Amino acid sequence: MIVDCHVYCFTAPDTAAGHATEPEHLGYWQTGYALHHQPAYRLRDRRPTNSRVLLDPTPGEPLRLAGDRQFRVDRASNRLVWTHEGEDCTKQFLPPNVIEYSAGAIIAEMDYAGVDWGLIHVDATLGKDSAYLASCVGAYPDRLRSMAPIDERRISADPDAAIGQAHDAVRVHGFHALKIIPAYAYRAGRSLSFDDDSWRPFWDAVAQLGVPIFFTLGPSPGSSDPRRGFEQELWTLRRWHDRYPDVVASVTHGYPWRDYIEDGRLALSDGMWAPFRDCRLSLEVCMPVRIGDLFDFPYLECRPAVEAMLMHIGADRLLWGTDMPFQNRFCTYRQSRQFLEKYCGDLLSADDLRKLMGGTAAGILRI
Repeated sequence: MIVDCHVYCFTAPDTAAGHATEPEHLGYWQTGYALHHQPAYRLRDRRPTNSRVLLDPTPGEPLRLAGDRQFRVDRASNRLVWTHEGEDCTKQFLPPNVIEYSAGAIIAEMDYAGVDWGLIHVDATLGKDSAYLASCVGAYPDRLRSMAPIDERRISADPDAAIGQAHDAVRVHGFHALKIIPAYAYRAGRSLSFDDDSWRPFWDAVAQLGVPIFFTLGPSPGSSDPRRGFEQELWTLRRWHDRYPDVVASVTHGYPWRDYIEDGRLALSDGMWAPFRDCRLSLEVCMPVRIGDLFDFPYLECRPAVEAMLMHIGADRLLWGTDMPFQNRFCTYRQSRQFLEKYCGDLLSADDLRKLMGGTAAGILRI
């Protein structure tokens, strides 16, 4: 059984997608396009440009949107574009020719790549429409599972509302996991840690739902060193996990591998894996989408990281994920499998490969 623990289904950025309005949803995309590392360019001559012009920061609102950039969906080319100083510009945060991604689209990709199951991830930028996600699972109940969208900004400010979201998602819509992205709460100034006391009522309640919780982590607030900041957040998760040891928890995306590159290679240390020692925390193995623009397939530069994850965490706590369709910016779906199965195959026993490519995820999701 092959399980991709990281796929998406979403409607177009100019739909409401569970947000209060269509412009509100499009605003999340504008922030994402401003900050994402993919290069921006002018449409007229494909010369590089700067997507940071999509923001108009102030000391109190560093991510304030620039209101005069005409950020929009271009239906003719299926991409997001904006206008600055009379020039239309874009970048491929979304892969080329993808402006929405249906359940049927991911199933077609899964069929062609030989993937049996996919776990739909959620993110406020992509949408917060639980009914839509439930319809995706309902269309392919023997192929798809879904996480539940939670408004992280409400967890500390209005815990009862956030608890209600989680309860309805699991008990009413039948979702199979929760997804938490603390950065959305941090950006809103709600807290500086997802493990502080203001989050405790939410955690106490959702721990009783009996579903796994997936965490997408970035550097801790105020950190000037992205590696150290990310590892600090891992230690926060470890403290959380020690408090809720019966809750299955996993870290999405793996490490922020771009921040670990030195002189054309991944700079690894034994200490970076310490938060995973002697516990049940699991980790996603998801590398092409994060560094596929820096290394070429078959990503031989990533082999030391795969070997280290096997040594320090173990295949029984590793989950293969791709970030489909975003990983298609750099390689095909089949190549995401081949990177591990073929080009790291000598590092993995047959049992390790079975666990990494689906067995571990199947156990977590009770497939």
